[in-house]
Amino acid sequence: MGDVLAWLLFFLILVVILVLIVFQLMCLADLEFDYINPYDSTSRINKVVLPEFITQAFLCFLFLITGHWAMSLFCIPCLYYNVKLYLSHKHLVDVTEIYNQLNWEKKQRLIKLGYIILLLLMCLSWMIYSTLEEDDHSF
Repeated sequence: MGDVLAWLLFFLILVVILVLIVFQLMCLADLEFDYINPYDSTSRINKVVLPEFITQAFLCFLFLITGHWAMSLFCIPCLYYNVKLYLSHKHLVDVTEIYNQLNWEKKQRLIKLGYIILLLLMCLSWMIYSTLEEDDHSF
């Protein structure tokens, strides 16, 4: 039962990360179609960048301490990229350069979105496998 609950927790954390990335993409799309001004868009995006990074680091740490080494290894490339962005002070979106970097910012978040969806599907399959394996042991 504990393994299934752990996978459920991992799944919910991945859904939170997914929502944060989709929110950032929506802000960038609103900016692209002129529904929002650059200042509001960048302030909204910058408010959720650090929580996204922290949540992803927490997820990778949880994978490590629960002994799910393969999933932890799958999380490390994105975690490394986030740490690299943070240490080089490129994690925040600049209001004066947002129009010049709009395509890059959207592409970066779309790649993250695909990566998180892949992790989400892997987590879901492991959760289903753990549930079925637990049902086999109960008989």
